[in-house]
Amino acid sequence: MIPVNTPFITEKKLFIPKNATSKSIITQLNTRGYDIGIIDGLILSQMGKIGNGEVRFEEKITNRIDFLYALTKAKIPLFKITLIPGETTEIFLGLVAKKLDVNKSKLLSAYTTLSAYPEAGIAADTYLVPKKMNETKLMKFLLKSSERAYKKLAIENYDDYNKTQWHKILIIASIIQKEAANNKEMPLIASVIYNRLKKNMRLQMDGTLNYGKYSHSKVTPERIRTDLSTFNTYKHKGLPSSPIGSVSITAINATIKPAKTNYLYFMRNSKGVHDFTNTFKKHRKNIMKTKK
Repeated sequence: MIPVNTPFITEKKLFIPKNATSKSIITQLNTRGYDIGIIDGLILSQMGKIGNGEVRFEEKITNRIDFLYALTKAKIPLFKITLIPGETTEIFLGLVAKKLDVNKSKLLSAYTTLSAYPEAGIAADTYLVPKKMNETKLMKFLLKSSERAYKKLAIENYDDYNKTQWHKILIIASIIQKEAANNKEMPLIASVIYNRLKKNMRLQMDGTLNYGKYSHSKVTPERIRTDLSTFNTYKHKGLPSSPIGSVSITAINATIKPAKTNYLYFMRNSKGVHDFTNTFKKHRKNIMKTKK
């Protein structure tokens, strides 16, 4: 056997499979050209529990003992993925697929199969996920975490987690998420939505047309004329058939507890926030003011 302090050439990265033993690791490394044997396996078995996942080496040359010890510290690398409030599942899963090197179509298929909601089944949040997870397991992980958060909120506010009722909450919250300029405005936007629905008025909100692949598309007069989906709230009364995108807890809370107003209109002003009014005449003045 080569002395333990002899410089030892390694690859930059090794992967240790789950439930590996010192014997199986030595066999695996032998097949990859590493000059280690039975004695190394015995030393490794005395060093502690063998890790599972990646081992990274800063230098390609280390000594034998440090190399063996590093094998006990293997761990699955965790990747941070963030679902931005308002983003659609299709866009988000495309980014996830690229970052984690998984298949986007399989991710979308797993979402469609496993999610209780056609959109917003994954809550807007930051998640730490292992890279080696397949598409189905990854989706189960994301959905389970979100479902837990939704259930907690529903029980706190309604003493029950009724998914039909919650689907409506998510639809309204997703519109608020798209329309509000900031968190402070969310309860006011919510009040406009509820006031319009109560009066059987069309919502007429651009944000509802930013669904699916149109998440970042500018809403044009042509889109308003030609889009025949329920997301076109200029043409269709009531709520869209599905949430528009992901939602934050703040948007959900605004949906559950809207501000008490008589507002029916809002218009983005030169400062980037909205002016709220209760009559079309006042709303028209705000439009003209913005155009000047």
